[in-house]
Amino acid sequence: MGEVMEVTGVLQSVSDLPVQDPPGEEFSAADLRWVKYASSEHHCDDVALIPYDRMEAFISGECNNPEYPTRFHIERGRKRERGTLKEVRSDDYLLYRMYWCSFGPENYGEGGTILPSRRYRLNTRNRAARPQSMRGCTCHFAIKRLYARPSLALIIYHERRHVNKSGFVCHGPLDRDAIGPGARKVPYVGSEIQQQTMSLIYLGVPEENILQTHIEGIQRYCGSDAKVDNLASQYVHKLGMIIKRSTHELDLDDQASIRMWVDRNKKSVFFHQDSTETDAFVLGIQTEWQLQQMIRFGHQNILASHSSFGVSKLKYPLHTILVFDSRQQALPVAWVITRSVTKHDTSRWMQALTSRIHSVDSNWRIGGFIIDDPTSELDPIRNVFSCPILFSLWHIRRTWLKNIIKKCSNTEVQREIFTKLGKFMYSIWSEKNPMDILEQLFQDFVDQTTFIQYFKSFWVPKLEMWIDTIRNLPLASQESCGAIEGYHLKLKLKAYDDSQLDALQRVDWLVHKLTTELHSGYWLNLYADESGSFPEVKAEYIASTSWQRALHIPDEAVLFDEKEPLSAKVASQKDASLMQTVWNAGSEFSLCSCSWSMQGNLCKHVIKVNMMYAPRKDFQPSLSFQSFQRVLLDLWQKPLDDSFSLDLSVAWVMQMQERIQKVAELAASDGIAQVAGKLPIQWANKRGRRTAIRRTSPMRFLPHSNGSVQRDLTPKRNRKRRSTS
Repeated sequence: MGEVMEVTGVLQSVSDLPVQDPPGEEFSAADLRWVKYASSEHHCDDVALIPYDRMEAFISGECNNPEYPTRFHIERGRKRERGTLKEVRSDDYLLYRMYWCSFGPENYGEGGTILPSRRYRLNTRNRAARPQSMRGCTCHFAIKRLYARPSLALIIYHERRHVNKSGFVCHGPLDRDAIGPGARKVPYVGSEIQQQTMSLIYLGVPEENILQTHIEGIQRYCGSDAKVDNLASQYVHKLGMIIKRSTHELDLDDQASIRMWVDRNKKSVFFHQDSTETDAFVLGIQTEWQLQQMIRFGHQNILASHSSFGVSKLKYPLHTILVFDSRQQALPVAWVITRSVTKHDTSRWMQALTSRIHSVDSNWRIGGFIIDDPTSELDPIRNVFSCPILFSLWHIRRTWLKNIIKKCSNTEVQREIFTKLGKFMYSIWSEKNPMDILEQLFQDFVDQTTFIQYFKSFWVPKLEMWIDTIRNLPLASQESCGAIEGYHLKLKLKAYDDSQLDALQRVDWLVHKLTTELHSGYWLNLYADESGSFPEVKAEYIASTSWQRALHIPDEAVLFDEKEPLSAKVASQKDASLMQTVWNAGSEFSLCSCSWSMQGNLCKHVIKVNMMYAPRKDFQPSLSFQSFQRVLLDLWQKPLDDSFSLDLSVAWVMQMQERIQKVAELAASDGIAQVAGKLPIQWANKRGRRTAIRRTSPMRFLPHSNGSVQRDLTPKRNRKRRSTS
């Protein structure tokens, strides 16, 4: 462990600092020599200079401090581009991030200063087993990637001690009052271990297994001890009893109960509008963990909307904002409970959601937004998120297939009707009139009176709206449709529990269901996937969508019949003698004979057959590809021949093509360094000499969705004359 450097003076420039690079995979503040530094922004703080690529090693070392085990989260962040500063100081930054100990800065104890587990006894009948993990820790530091020297990072430690505002140690083995009377010999139960234990309890895991996992978690910070195991057993049992006895009804009146919940959970509410004569009820929920995942997976990525869940069964429909994680699984990052779809209310809660994110990361922005309801207001999405909008067909496909199976008993008739409806969808971009195909459908299946009456009464009045939306918006891919449908099935399984059918008309029950069981399930899934702690949970999470299950089917299991080119057979992985038949192969409106498809779901056999069908000559491009092709053709067909508009459209198409090629190349490569190494060399003059620099990527000149154009960040030559003596 290194010693802290003692100096008599205070440095005024970062240029005088030596660069330190301690050996090992990770290192901490104890391995560095610290120097006092003062400037107009900093008030004489401890600083050290390290290589920028060792920043993660330093953060990891600080988290694994044996005296104060913790994690550091990004409290604030800022970023600027090269060329934006006219005068550069030695401590100016390209990237600035402030990291705060996860046991702070807020204090969730009683009154914010004295915790319930202190030296006097409290009535704990209706109280949690221990206070929440945030204990008012003031330990925090900032890291600057220097503007003048981007390969270096400046660490500014504002407070190195893990103490609260009163100066007392507030977490870790040295905190004597962390978990009640026996806390002097028991380390503090971190938020990760607590959330893991709560998730296992909500999912119905036996208490013996939960206790074993909990003890393994706290033994990472201390050795095995009989007293520690005994206290851990009491903690798990008490937490389980509290969760089992908890109820969603804080008040007999549902509206009053929701107000009480909002007051108690302000950190998890980003928007709340009570129901009045003029205003509709709106409740926006987002936990701290969901906020972190939205920033992590949503930046420069796609958000999706799962709207209008429970329109006919719940008191207020549920609207979910989804992101796609590293495995492209749909992850809920915000819930909005409201019946209002007006532009005013939608703009307000969307603005509140983005404002909360920008308060943490001001540079956060998304690349696209997927909607699944043609009645959704598009202006709030364009104004708030400033991004392209895509449309998903998962809802209409699922609804049509479920009602065909329910209202038509003959399997061959089900197959023919679903194929006809697929032709109807594919004809939207052709010269044929889609309604002619629909009229032919009504004539061919006039004997299926139940389904025809349902379709005419429920869908025919809406079809014009759906067709206009499909024509005007690009369509989402089948993979994203499958991920959204996977979330829908999980939500439906949790929400429509038979034992809770009498509570569907209460909002507090829905809030309780979302923030406990559903939230805990997704937290544990992502934790198991990234840590590898629960192999069975991880395997189930990976295989939770039909797209991922289709990737595990070998190509040899798919058999095509030359006599029937529009059908295929898929051999079962468990029983090779069992074959599933897929009709209308190569279309999103394929139908499979498996039980999962017969429930109205998009099954793995349909996806796998479509993957194998793509190289065939008679393959019809997917709906999403046809909509994308239509966008490009519209750009090319708009201007008149030999006009300036034609030149501009061609330039836009070429830029879009180059950007798609770069993204596809990056997705197929091992890293960005492999792509950057292939960029051609461009010669440029610099200070009178000819030097070679990399050509600027064409993606840099593409306009953002809000209309602004990115500036060329190539360093400019300073033409200011020097004074001669």
